[in-house]
Amino acid sequence: MNVVSVLSPERAPLSPCQPVIARLLLAQGKAKVRHRTPFTRQLLAQPEQTYAQPLTHGVDTGSTIIGSAVSNERGSVLSLSEVQIRNDITETMKERARARRNRRNRKTRYRAARWLNRQHSIKQGRLSPTMKSKIDAHLREIRFVRSLLPITSIVLETGTFNPHALKNPEVLHNKWLYQKGINDGFANTKASVLTRDGYMCQHCKGKSKWR
Repeated sequence: MNVVSVLSPERAPLSPCQPVIARLLLAQGKAKVRHRTPFTRQLLAQPEQTYAQPLTHGVDTGSTIIGSAVSNERGSVLSLSEVQIRNDITETMKERARARRNRRNRKTRYRAARWLNRQHSIKQGRLSPTMKSKIDAHLREIRFVRSLLPITSIVLETGTFNPHALKNPEVLHNKWLYQKGINDGFANTKASVLTRDGYMCQHCKGKSKWR
């Protein structure tokens, strides 16, 4: 469904309207464009009567991409969006540490080493920078949608999958079966593959011999 977000003069979200209504209000000078992406208009005067329909915001949480959708009581989708989550926090922090170490070695060689005075790194119950960045990305998307549409309820879709249990359900009753994987009894994956293939090249099937 193609709709336009509506804001009150105080920038409070109101029920969305059809694009034709938005064009008429803009042409009559009763509203102005607040955002172009997504297209949002703001009323210049407080309407005499406002109606806010119940809207549900569904969020598909993820580690790489966040899915976001808003629907009304009839099941019509009013908004769809995808958010790409950053996954370069670790490398960025390593680059920052290298730059700081380089600068310190060049300009402050006479100072004592400082490595145990970082309050955040020794704080109990802290989240890692990568996890904090992912959680903040979810919260930003929720706040952004709530700033444009009158959301009455939020549904978060979360799921935890155990690939080993999907292949072997018996591990749910006996946790020690987790140790009985495909490499059980072998030093590593290479040894397991060599034994499985009988130490034979799977490309030439033993026809080519090293001399």
